[in-house]
Amino acid sequence: MLDASRRWRAQGHTVGLVPTMGALHAGHLSLIEAARAENDVVVVSIFVNPIQFGPGEDFARYPRDRAHDEGLLSGVGVDAVYRPRVEAMYPPGASTRVRVSGVADPLEGAARPGHFEGVATVVSKLFTAVEPDRAYFGQKDAQQAAVVRRLARDLDFPVEIRVGVTVREPDGLALSSRNAYLDPDERRSAVSLSAALRLASAAYAAGERRPEQLRKVLCGRLEAESLARVEYAQVVDPETFTPPGTLAVLAVRIGKTRLIDNHDLSKVFPG
Repeated sequence: MLDASRRWRAQGHTVGLVPTMGALHAGHLSLIEAARAENDVVVVSIFVNPIQFGPGEDFARYPRDRAHDEGLLSGVGVDAVYRPRVEAMYPPGASTRVRVSGVADPLEGAARPGHFEGVATVVSKLFTAVEPDRAYFGQKDAQQAAVVRRLARDLDFPVEIRVGVTVREPDGLALSSRNAYLDPDERRSAVSLSAALRLASAAYAAGERRPEQLRKVLCGRLEAESLARVEYAQVVDPETFTPPGTLAVLAVRIGKTRLIDNHDLSKVFPG
């Protein structure tokens, strides 16, 4: 991968990287489209990263469908698919981890200890392997994108971090590979995340600025769903992920499936 990237760059080409864990969907394709528009060469990485999953999480059952992924990628202008093996990314005895402090600590960082350490480590290795000019991440994983921005800045990676808008189903549900876990009843309940964000956005537009009141709007809609269990619902600063701010962030279990979503309340909710 590194040899190929350096050949492209020696030819004067710019390289865009779209890191994924596979189970690709339209959200990933929108990032690829953005990368295609801004770079001469587009690389998509597919790697289900074991060290960002905690004990009891869904690493073993995370959706993996190589034929599906390659079918989606075949017609969207991807120049290379980088699919490293676990042994290549983490050789026997590998013990180095990358930890980002501050922005990685609250919310997802607190709910999933070690998760962002795994993310920061694998992203560092991907940046080293691909040496991209730009890398593309989705807004649905807003805290992850903020962690990656801080990582690139603090470690002087010469890469521009681009964040693409959240792609949603017609009913508002944010696209996620984990949506495949939902049964029909759970799928209907999952719309409560986007519905809560829409209500909070409307309250903000009507003049509500108190974080606790906005949080009550979010929780009120989510708690009306019998299948939903709220892990967190907060309104935070999009750089620090601590209150106060305008970014509403949610983590909710629908049945056994953990979903996240977010929206900047100062903007009109889409749809």
